[in-house]
Amino acid sequence: MLSNTATPKYYGKFRDLVLAGAIPVNKEISMEMNRIDDLIRSPNIFYDENAVEGWIDFCNSELTLTDGTDLNLLDSFKLWGEEVFGWYYFVERSVFVRNQYGDGHYIKRKIKKRLINKQYLIVGRGAAKTMYAEAIQAYGLIVDTSTTYQVTVAPTMKQADEVLSPIRTAMSRARGPLVKFMTDGSLRNTTGSPANRVKLASTKKGIENFLTNSLLDIRPMSIDKLQGLRARYATVDEWLSCDINEDVVGAIEQGAIKNTDYLIICTSSEGTVRSGVGDTIKMELMDILKGKYPNPHVSIFYYRLDDVKEVGDPNTWVKANPNIGITVSYEDYQEAVTRAENSPSTKNDILAKLFGIPCEGYTYYFTYEETLPFSRQEYWQMPCAMGADLSQGGDFCSFLFLFPLQNSHFGVKTVNYITELTLNKLPTAMRAKYQEFINEGSLIIMPGVILDMDIVYEDLDKLISDRNYEVCALGYDPYNAKTFIDRWTQENGEFGVEKVIQGAKTETVPLKDIKTLTSERMLIFDESMMSYTMGNAIVLVDTNGNMKLMKRKYEDKIDSVAALMDAFVAYTHNKDAFA
Repeated sequence: MLSNTATPKYYGKFRDLVLAGAIPVNKEISMEMNRIDDLIRSPNIFYDENAVEGWIDFCNSELTLTDGTDLNLLDSFKLWGEEVFGWYYFVERSVFVRNQYGDGHYIKRKIKKRLINKQYLIVGRGAAKTMYAEAIQAYGLIVDTSTTYQVTVAPTMKQADEVLSPIRTAMSRARGPLVKFMTDGSLRNTTGSPANRVKLASTKKGIENFLTNSLLDIRPMSIDKLQGLRARYATVDEWLSCDINEDVVGAIEQGAIKNTDYLIICTSSEGTVRSGVGDTIKMELMDILKGKYPNPHVSIFYYRLDDVKEVGDPNTWVKANPNIGITVSYEDYQEAVTRAENSPSTKNDILAKLFGIPCEGYTYYFTYEETLPFSRQEYWQMPCAMGADLSQGGDFCSFLFLFPLQNSHFGVKTVNYITELTLNKLPTAMRAKYQEFINEGSLIIMPGVILDMDIVYEDLDKLISDRNYEVCALGYDPYNAKTFIDRWTQENGEFGVEKVIQGAKTETVPLKDIKTLTSERMLIFDESMMSYTMGNAIVLVDTNGNMKLMKRKYEDKIDSVAALMDAFVAYTHNKDAFA
């Protein structure tokens, strides 16, 4: 029976354990619990226990794991599935009623609709997210009597096939009466009795239900391949942890809304890319959780640790993975923590993928600790070497000031220029990151669509004058630098000006020296811009150990690191000027 006052069965058990202190939860799950409590109090939202129990009974009696073991739904699965299949509301629709003569007329009727159309699960690796996606897809393919088109999406086709693999195993084992009936017969029987033909089979298209002409298909994670699909059930895997530039969830939804009661399940662990589409979606989800953007049709379960300090406390790990101790052991998590402590270059990835703590960038050449900024520093009236990495068009134009300090330490300040057009074209998540750089003064926005080097020169000259920096040497990459360098040498002379040509021949030695300084924390920088560009920097090393500074993709900025290298070369070639 439908009820607009009942507390959902499995959510009620979960809430009681949380209130009793038996299950610790983070603030995001707490906010989702508040949203569920609002649904319970709403007089227009109804809970249907039979729909939930029907899905659970089907999964427990018919499905298997990938290795053929019987599937028994976890408590977390029941909690997630209950929010999907448990909530309904009624809307008035005009329905055509035909009479005995073949004519008819439209009348208004109340239609029952499922409340939840999208569910986002952000949970640590090892939580069996793929098995949950399988349970949703199999239920829609086998139990839904309407003709449906279903799709599963992941960064790679092979990864997406992981959702279909346990369904194929369940078809082979046929442990339950329904799947046994559906798989009875032969796929090759095309001329005999239909009763002897197979009703559910894995084909080249995907997995087909011949009784309803329904299909479960695999698609690549690309908007071009997903638009206009009319998918009734869709699952998207790793939409946050992979580096994608397209909103594939939005593309699927545009086609899915043509169906009644469509369902999109988006599962992922946290990622290390803070400027991708996934992070933009996550910002919208946080607004929904906080109540800034009310959307009762979206379910959000965001598991993570509240603070990085909790990584050392196994009692809090259930915040990041509710299935820890069942689908993944505490020992596996402990081994990952030990690895992060002894191999700092893996720390970002482990914090994000296992504990749900958003981290910045891929720590390739510089470890996580080496990219952490120091407290605020000032270098007023101090001598320095300046590095210049100039840009094309309206892209980054970076300058870095390197200040020799006592005991072989160096202070670092950077200033960067981009155009308004470049800033306006940024995605939402990246725009928020750039705003942080603007607020700290390390990023300056210039008007227009192309940087005017004369205006940049004048602004930089004023900044040097205001801060009373004494520039004793200048290192520059000659690409697109002629206008700037000509004016610099006319006004300041050619002494100390060093050309730093990009390439392993000139970059190997300074890169090794800079790595030594950062590993010993002797490079004193206090700006997020420097931390961000260091996190993006990777180094290509050949068989002879020669190094060349590179980045993973065009959007990953490393200009301040390149300017640092230029400034360091200028300093080492002109040490006498700093005596």
